[in-house]
Order: sequence, then C-alpha cells, then structure tokens
Amino acid sequence: MPQYVIVFNAEWVPDLTEDQILERAEATGVLAGEMKAAGVWVFGGGLDADSLVAGVDLVDSKPVLLDGPYAETKEHLGGFCVVDVPDDETASGWAAKVAVACGWPQQLHRLGVPPHLRGDR
Repeated sequence: MPQYVIVFNAEWVPDLTEDQILERAEATGVLAGEMKAAGVWVFGGGLDADSLVAGVDLVDSKPVLLDGPYAETKEHLGGFCVVDVPDDETASGWAAKVAVACGWPQQLHRLGVPPHLRGDR
C-alpha cells in the first residue's frame, strides 16, 4: 500500500492558550490511537521548536554540518504523520480527521517508492 505524509505548516497554527494546546494534544492523541487501531499509522509527531535545526552540504565530496537548513523550515514545518493506506481517497479522509483534531489546515503528499523497492522489475 502507498504511504502518505500528512503535514502542517507551523505558520498555520493560530495563537493558542495553554488550555487550547492541551485540548488539541488530547484530540490528536485520540486520533493517533484510532489510526493505530485501524492499522494505518506508521509514525509521526510535532517538531520541537527549540531543538537543533541544521543542514548538511557536500564540500569537496565531504559532508559539512551547516547552521540551519537552506530554507527556514523550523518556521514552516510544524508536525507530520505518515499513514499507510490503499488509496488517495482513504488518505484524504485521514488528513481531514487530522485537520479537525488539530483545528488547522493540513497538506497531504503521497510518498514516492525508491526504484530499488518497486515491484515492477
């Protein structure tokens, strides 16, 4: 089955009180439990805004750790979950449930399958 990533942009999250954050955390926790029970949950989580954000570039064919990513993703990517479902319609349904539980928009992307893992050889 294809896997899909459901992501949200941190800029879409409204200013929330501590109580509202806890309510959203409870709602998304219940939804994660529903996803696990349905067998579609792969993994996911919110990003820690205070943690290391770095990039890696190649300099003379050697990896060099850079201070921060090329794009300021810490200001954009807020969290995600990956689901393993049979089709776009099912993935869209789960993305809608995540949007309702969080209270803000979500994006949905199907993950690509690396060529060496495809069954078409």
